[in-house]
Amino acid sequence: MAKTRPGRKDVDSYTIRGTNKIVRAGDCVLMRPSDTSKPPYVARVEMIEQDNRNNVKVRVRWYYRPEESIGGRRQFHGAKELFLSDHYDVQSAHTIEGKCVVHSFKNYTKLENVGAEDYYCRFEYKAASGAFTPDRVAVYHPACMGMTIEEAKKLDHFVCSECSSDDDMKKPQATFSASLGADGKVEPKRRKR
Repeated sequence: MAKTRPGRKDVDSYTIRGTNKIVRAGDCVLMRPSDTSKPPYVARVEMIEQDNRNNVKVRVRWYYRPEESIGGRRQFHGAKELFLSDHYDVQSAHTIEGKCVVHSFKNYTKLENVGAEDYYCRFEYKAASGAFTPDRVAVYHPACMGMTIEEAKKLDHFVCSECSSDDDMKKPQATFSASLGADGKVEPKRRKR
């Protein structure tokens, strides 16, 4: 954690201007961009500090949207997907527009109702190099396999053989395929590749 600079003190929380919403270190927030035609930036608050004139600053760790990354948006990126970056910054707390929640991908897929403030993250992103951690994740398309989303949520891992690249097909991993049973229901089958 960064040390507080002289003439500043750490504070436990900040109330978003014009609301009764309280932000604390560890919360995810929406921050107003200078270009108002762009969506708000998403960041995780690392620290809140106040100077002797009561100006409040937040140290944040930025989330990037896929289109903001070096590789750009890809077909498998979700509309609400974000990457937690290694890009830190200090901003005026007045640029915070609201709070949001950045879920793990697994928890996001289990949400009953996805709200405007719900996002998910499954990668960390190194802004300078464009590298990701992990460098690969399972991609699945339940519709390609004749499954419902609810059926797919019950599986621990599955890769759609129709959508996987040849390189993915060569790697040994536990995968799932599905076929229709005589009763017309989807029957997932586990196999090793």
